[in-house]
Amino acid sequence: MYKHRSEVKNVLALKIRKIGNSLGIVLPKEALSRLKVSEGDTVYMTDSKDGAFRLTALNEKFPDQMKEAERIMREDRDVLHELARR
Repeated sequence: MYKHRSEVKNVLALKIRKIGNSLGIVLPKEALSRLKVSEGDTVYMTDSKDGAFRLTALNEKFPDQMKEAERIMREDRDVLHELARR
């Protein structure tokens, strides 16, 4: 699905540049700040449901955080179920 430009909150125009024998995109400071990345960090470009690409930084703590959340949900299942009913 195509989003009209007025539906997009912020548009950053990026130029493709030659970097050595490769082509690359230089991210402006605003993008680096929002991604919370700096030189040497890895970012990932994934497909989104609307056919566009999404650029994200990996949160290395995420898998551990999910394991902990799943543990808490198992242990406190009754409490969470009761809260959901309210």
